[in-house]
Amino acid sequence: MAEIDKCFLKLFECLADSIRKPNLFEKEEGLFWDDPHISKSLLDAHLNPEYDGASRKLETIEKTVNNLMRSSLLKQDDMVLDLGCGPGLYSNRFCQFGMHLTGIDLSKRSIEYAQRKAEEQGLNIEYIRGSFFDIKYDGMFDRVLQVYGEICTFPNEERDRLLKIIHKALRKDGLFIFDVSTRELRKSEGLKNKWLFFDGGFWHPGKHIVLEQGFDYPEHDTWVDQYTVISEEGKCKTYHMWFHDYSLEAITEVLANNGFQVKHIWNSLTGEEYKAGGGWIAIVAQKV
Repeated sequence: MAEIDKCFLKLFECLADSIRKPNLFEKEEGLFWDDPHISKSLLDAHLNPEYDGASRKLETIEKTVNNLMRSSLLKQDDMVLDLGCGPGLYSNRFCQFGMHLTGIDLSKRSIEYAQRKAEEQGLNIEYIRGSFFDIKYDGMFDRVLQVYGEICTFPNEERDRLLKIIHKALRKDGLFIFDVSTRELRKSEGLKNKWLFFDGGFWHPGKHIVLEQGFDYPEHDTWVDQYTVISEEGKCKTYHMWFHDYSLEAITEVLANNGFQVKHIWNSLTGEEYKAGGGWIAIVAQKV
């Protein structure tokens, strides 16, 4: 009976914690992309050509590459740094156009896949497993890429620190090409609030329940997707995915404060003409 009471208390605490609004940019211990099962699920999501979750759909990736090449924002022989390169879906393509690519990502599984594919295709790309904040490049790159709103995942202090690192890594007049989400995207999608049961899935190989809960921090233009995973074995783990949204005025000011000037904007990196009210803003910022 005591053991049953202990398990019930643990489950109760887990459920109670699943509806608690976390502190702004609160993070769980450990990195979910290095979990043996989740990292495999994440790589599968990256490689699914019809899925817009981890990476954008294959069709969108191809349109993005074509737009950046057609607009001459990336050119043959450019030195390009791909931050958050994942399994190399962009880097491998740009390398085929004669650019010199360096890709950095935290996921061991994604980097190993990217390295393997580059070798199979005879592409000379430097793939590095590591943190953006540990790089120490100085005036080495013509272009820095950061695709699919990754800069939105950082609190202000870390974002500014990263922008300074990118600024230092770029050569004179170098370009930082990236995109950010807006509050319109969150308004259109809403906040998560549901319970799901899986007999094996993204978060866990066996039977498990996922409690999805979204929280908004409108005064900070920030929101979080929170996933509480309860396995059949009674284990409970919570994961957070944070996003700081930006208006064009806000991101322009942030860039100016960190040594960049906005040179071009679209609604997406595929080249869609910019119109206010969209869910995304794609930006080309020049080092000044």
